[in-house]
Amino acid sequence: MSDSETVKDWRALCAARKQRQLHAIPGDWSIHPPPHDPSHPNVLNVPQTCGLLTARELDITDTVNVETLLDNLRTGQWSSVEVTTAFYKRAIVAHQLTNCLTEIFIDQALARAQQVDAYLQIHGKPIGPLHGLPISLKDQFCLKGMETIMGYAGWIGRISEIDSVLVEILYDAGAVPFVRTNVPQTLQWGETFNHVFGRTTNPYNRYMTPGGSSGGEGALLALRGSPLGVGTDIGGSLRIPSAFCGLYTLRPSYERLPYCNAANAQEGQESVSSVLGPMTNSLSGIKMFVKAVLDAQPWRKDPLCIRKEWSDREYALGDHGGRGGKMCFALMWDNGVIKPHPPLRRALEATKRALEAAGHTVIDWENHRHMEIYRNGVSIFNADDGTDYRAECALSGEPLIQTMSPTTDAHEFALDEPLAKTIIGEPKHLSAYELWQLHKEKRTLRKSHLDHWEATVSRTGTGRPVDAIISPAVGYPACPHGCNSDDFYTALCNYLDYTASVFPVTTVDKHVDTPAPPHAFRNHEDEAVYKMYDPDLFHGLPVGLQLIGRTLEEEGVIAMTEVVVAALEASQRR
Repeated sequence: MSDSETVKDWRALCAARKQRQLHAIPGDWSIHPPPHDPSHPNVLNVPQTCGLLTARELDITDTVNVETLLDNLRTGQWSSVEVTTAFYKRAIVAHQLTNCLTEIFIDQALARAQQVDAYLQIHGKPIGPLHGLPISLKDQFCLKGMETIMGYAGWIGRISEIDSVLVEILYDAGAVPFVRTNVPQTLQWGETFNHVFGRTTNPYNRYMTPGGSSGGEGALLALRGSPLGVGTDIGGSLRIPSAFCGLYTLRPSYERLPYCNAANAQEGQESVSSVLGPMTNSLSGIKMFVKAVLDAQPWRKDPLCIRKEWSDREYALGDHGGRGGKMCFALMWDNGVIKPHPPLRRALEATKRALEAAGHTVIDWENHRHMEIYRNGVSIFNADDGTDYRAECALSGEPLIQTMSPTTDAHEFALDEPLAKTIIGEPKHLSAYELWQLHKEKRTLRKSHLDHWEATVSRTGTGRPVDAIISPAVGYPACPHGCNSDDFYTALCNYLDYTASVFPVTTVDKHVDTPAPPHAFRNHEDEAVYKMYDPDLFHGLPVGLQLIGRTLEEEGVIAMTEVVVAALEASQRR
């Protein structure tokens, strides 16, 4: 076959698959989405004004508290069929605005919802802790009988014969999986674009990215097209979209939640493990999802899943002085690689004031061996010199995507050469022995960082080391397509395996968040990020922060995030 025929084949394959997706949308659910208008880039109000959803459906989908949704479902106040229908309609609206979905399977989801409703009617009790709740899934979680394409043209037509373990657990808990969401080709981008389904945009400003690789989830949830979504994270893929889209999330430690039988890139690379986690508009949804999955004893289905039950003692902050006790938080104002934009600085300052007003101590975090950790982690990811990505692209002949910049209207500060390449040089295929040395170095760096954290006991005044670190999740709010070059604020936690959350704090205010004066740039990426900031362009975008806890401290991180969010809410009321 000639090169021109190969190009035609993969493009035709993608076009046909995209057409099948469009055919899955009911004709009477189509809307007339507003055109991309630079003067009105925000489309968050379209679900309320497009006329597709009834007043009751808007009431259901505007209920952001997952606990409230579940209470109404388990008591029969709302049926799963009507809740699933409402969120499905809103998800389809979100898709027409941002291109956030991959799999649309309305009939199957509603049949599942009917099954759940029938169980409640017959038995008088819910199936489980997630009874009747529609849940969206990143396009990695296999559903029996459906394609799992994961952004590769060569995976079109690849039908799963089984459900992933997480999906099995969600069914047992009474949930209703109802859509799957878009990802970037290779998964290893902090943005969301592939040749099969196209580019996902941010509903706060469609000129901006929703992040990645769980960017489809981010856009969908921001438009309230799902009450709770599940994404994955190997370098920030849960936390970056959550920060960009004003959401809550949790990045658990390696193997705490079940990843078995989910599709992935770079399978076999197990030094820096990808993890799954929830994304929601309410912090209560994070706790309810994690507890429901852990209560299902996932280690009985996933051989790698750690046998650690949900701990009420840890959730009660037993390792942090107890609920209501005084804690010490450390603020990482700057990771020494990328200087954050002014709105991030303001969010950190507001969080510090709120915590101190609530009676907690706040100190400055002292960075420890960041560039060594960065270099080690990136070297592990690049150890195969792109063999995995090229092999998957070769299945169809599609090209490996080299940039997330759009072909037209690209931002002037999109980087052609990422910082990682500057740090490690030209990538090369490492030998097994060379890779083992990186693994060895990673263990040494983790021990060194742990000792550094433990040594903060001399500065906290609580008799304990710092309880948690609070930092930016990204050095900037949601940015123009092609400009999301930095992930080290989040990837630091992946390399060290620290549990971390993201929570929204504020939005960019062009009248307050004026540009900072130039600083001595650390690297070309730091310079590009500084020059990218434009208060008018970023105005109104969400600003989120990251809370970093210890390894396998999911319950404590959720609880400490609740403490921080409560302090911020109290501060805003004053």
